Amino acid sequence: MELTTQQTDFANKLQDFDAYMEKLLQDWNAPGVGVGIVAGDKLVFAKGYGDRNYAEKLPFTSKTLFSIASNTKLFTAIAAGILVEEGKLTWDKPIRDAVPVIRFYNNELNNNVTLRDMLAHRTGITRHDGIWYQRDTLTRQDICDRLKYLKPEVSLRQTFIYNNLMYAAVGYIIELLSGMTWEEFVREKILKPLQMHSTVYTIDEMQKHSDYGVPFTEKRDSDEIYRIPYYDETEAIAPAGAIISNIEDLSHWLVALMNDGKYEDRQILPSNVLKTTIEPAIALPNVLGETTGWWELLNPVYGMGRQTVSYRGHLLTYHGGAIDGFHSQISFLPQHKISVIVGAIGDHCAELIDIITYNTYERLLDLEQTPWSDRWLDIRLKAKQANIEARGKAGTDRTLGTTPSHSLADYVGEYAHPVYGILKIAMKDNNLQFNFGKINLSLNHFHYDRFDTPNDERYGKRSVNFLTNPQGDIDQAAMSISETEEIFTRQAETLDSQLLTRLAGTYATATDIKFEIVIKDDNFLYIVVPGQPEEKLIPYKNLTFRVQRFSDMIFEFVIENERVEALKQKDPSGEYTLKRC
Repeated sequence: MELTTQQTDFANKLQDFDAYMEKLLQDWNAPGVGVGIVAGDKLVFAKGYGDRNYAEKLPFTSKTLFSIASNTKLFTAIAAGILVEEGKLTWDKPIRDAVPVIRFYNNELNNNVTLRDMLAHRTGITRHDGIWYQRDTLTRQDICDRLKYLKPEVSLRQTFIYNNLMYAAVGYIIELLSGMTWEEFVREKILKPLQMHSTVYTIDEMQKHSDYGVPFTEKRDSDEIYRIPYYDETEAIAPAGAIISNIEDLSHWLVALMNDGKYEDRQILPSNVLKTTIEPAIALPNVLGETTGWWELLNPVYGMGRQTVSYRGHLLTYHGGAIDGFHSQISFLPQHKISVIVGAIGDHCAELIDIITYNTYERLLDLEQTPWSDRWLDIRLKAKQANIEARGKAGTDRTLGTTPSHSLADYVGEYAHPVYGILKIAMKDNNLQFNFGKINLSLNHFHYDRFDTPNDERYGKRSVNFLTNPQGDIDQAAMSISETEEIFTRQAETLDSQLLTRLAGTYATATDIKFEIVIKDDNFLYIVVPGQPEEKLIPYKNLTFRVQRFSDMIFEFVIENERVEALKQKDPSGEYTLKRC
């Protein structure tokens, strides 16, 4: 086959690229990498290096499927943009105008958050990835329902704070307004017209193909490469990172992105939407320049689903993706219509997606090559050694000779958090067990009422500090998760509705002031006193209840001879008997 002038030019510019890539794989102990280059409307270079399956030594190819993770976000942003074009959404009006069911933490957010805010990571709400990571029972609606509990860390539109949950929520909005699931909408509006026939959403779908990547990474304390599980709990968070594709399919995507939405002379993606997603929505700091003195990337800004930056004087638009064992970088130079696609296997060599991307552009633009690999490899090796040393010093703050305040059985139970769900503490072989989503580890006494898991190779160490209530019972569990420490509260007992009905009725104080105990539609009892706010009774133990306002106050129903006789109110000042009328 005769090469075109452009292909010949590219081949000359990439003459020693294979040798460069082989050295990268060796230096970084990388299992496998795929690289693609799109110029204009053609895939002009596509090649794999190393293995897609490290154990079986199966080669990485241009057809190898791999998770593109957060590079999914631009698909979601453009899908939402299609609804904007149809008049069902707007970029800059409050999202609740179109979708009233979406609720945020306060009225300021409810009245102001827009679609652009959600897609540009500028809501002021931190990541809270602990909501979805390693969870297999969550839905997109569940994520939307929990947004109202997420207190913003900064004011709206002031700071770039990356947030996967907002993309999951936008995926749910697409479903509500289109009548199609996010998956169906993206496939019908984007993947099928772009002939991305190998692109899928789940690991199960991927494994029906013959050529797919397998996640391997390097162990923390050595250079041993080992197999890690696929991350396949992606249903809830799919619009933020579920797409699985290969270099050949992604080249179709890049052709459309670089040519105003056209692919094979057909308008597939609305050009107005592409322009809007690349427009600056919020500025990012010059992190690399300010922290390391590397100023090749200058003044990055985020649009929607992608960001732009000046790379050595050339406009670059790009986005990265990362999920267990897989990393990707999809980028292009708008003024040159040249794109680079990189997919890499191995968490320890995640920086390769940037290193290869920048080096490739420098070659194609005839720029002097920046020693990106030497820079990042030095940082990686120093960080690895520092982490090894830090783990070796874990536990030096332990107070020796302490014992738990309660028997181990008293810690067993389910502890609930409105955002993060259930932390289950179980018992196995006379030891406590930590069960949080799909993370299941033993839980060992550290000191006082603190218990720690082992420092797991994959999930690290978790530490749980148990707290008691004024009655002396284990009542809460404190655990650092995502960006802060969170408190999980022991779940209340679920009482039989027939028993609650028996407890409801009229009671009187010692001064004959009558009040009601009523059962409501939520199947909880309430104290109703004329002229006072209703007080919800929360099941505690057996016939004992607590109230939300005072942890040191409990109410206990008295049943004698199968008859409800009274209600006792107990607090630090004394005990009061409230007779049943």
